[in-house]
Amino acid sequence: MTGILFGSLVILLLLGAPIAIALGLSAVVVYFFMDAPLLLIPQRMFGGLDAFPLVAAPFFVLAGNIMAGGGISRRIVNLALVIAGRIPGALSVASIVSGMFFAAISGSGAASTAALGSIMIPEMVERKYDKDFSSVVQAMAGSLGIVIPPSVPLILYGIGCGTSVGALFIAGILPGIVSGLGLIIVAIIISKKKGYIDKLEKMALKQKLRIIVEAIPAILMPVIILGGIYSGFFTPTEASCVAVVYGFIVSIVVYREITVKKLREILTSSVITSAIVLFIIGTAANFASILIREGIPTAMANFIMGITDNPYLFLLVINVFLLIIGTFMETAAAIIILTPILAPIAVQLGVDPVHFGVIMIMNLAIGLCTPPVGINLYVASNIAKTKIDNMMKWLWPFLGVSIAALLLVTYIPQISLFLVKFL
Repeated sequence: MTGILFGSLVILLLLGAPIAIALGLSAVVVYFFMDAPLLLIPQRMFGGLDAFPLVAAPFFVLAGNIMAGGGISRRIVNLALVIAGRIPGALSVASIVSGMFFAAISGSGAASTAALGSIMIPEMVERKYDKDFSSVVQAMAGSLGIVIPPSVPLILYGIGCGTSVGALFIAGILPGIVSGLGLIIVAIIISKKKGYIDKLEKMALKQKLRIIVEAIPAILMPVIILGGIYSGFFTPTEASCVAVVYGFIVSIVVYREITVKKLREILTSSVITSAIVLFIIGTAANFASILIREGIPTAMANFIMGITDNPYLFLLVINVFLLIIGTFMETAAAIIILTPILAPIAVQLGVDPVHFGVIMIMNLAIGLCTPPVGINLYVASNIAKTKIDNMMKWLWPFLGVSIAALLLVTYIPQISLFLVKFL
């Protein structure tokens, strides 16, 4: 049945079926050959969605959309420009810094890219930055959205592995910062080489203070979320609801930028995004149940253990494997399918499950910017009205530094575990 399962999946993907449909239909084909009752399909889909921590996912999506539509993204950009100052490539640096801030609000790579890219890409192009370079910078900055908490993929990993979502959130902070700093260094080097020296208006101290004060409500959001989780005041799931309420208060009462029409658009967009993610999770649950029934996780564990029982070599193999998977598989589906297979092997070899979760998410974050799936590239190219082929020459140095950051986090566990143990 394993051959039928994967054969059906590959055929459906080659035919252009969306990943959720391909996962669901390949499971249906196997059920048909097994002569199993089709009632199992909705039952297992519901079983895959019946997890309390999963409630956080649609609420964090909604919170991110509220903050993006409520004027938060613009104020984050202004704050990033104050931080970047007048260094070479200040706008590209501001894009990445903004991505790091917004990642701590949205929990989604595509949402970060869309919200900030619509502001930063046109601004960079107007100031004579290369259009394709600007698109790549914003796509890579957006990828930090699934590493820096709150992160929907980290929630999915926590559910699949039975690991504390709160611990995963804390563990993602320093790796996200390390990746962001790497991107900033590359952006400055390229900007200096290409002569992207911004002649930004010199801000008076009073203007800088006003920008900082205006951005405080946005900066407080992740502080409230993570502080509440680790003080024990609320769970990560409850924190997602707090984020929505806080986002509404800031956007409607403080900034006053959400109209009735805009609110309807925010709610509609959030429902669509959440439905897509949850549908993928449901169909992937059927797919994963067949893998478990066929003993694939155990077989794969035995295969890998037969190759090596060295945790360092195992992590290298897994990094290569996940980097390849990330190029063609949607993030949520990859996490749901692979977590029950890979996480137990990692734990068996002595790798901390929280550390392994961060490694896995960092790999898939890079996948957001690698074709053919590379959803962040599509979002950025659509904003800039350019082709992904033209963006590739700028993409390689950013991918290189992202992989270097991944290897640092992989082989220096303290980067991801220090704050977890400290707190």
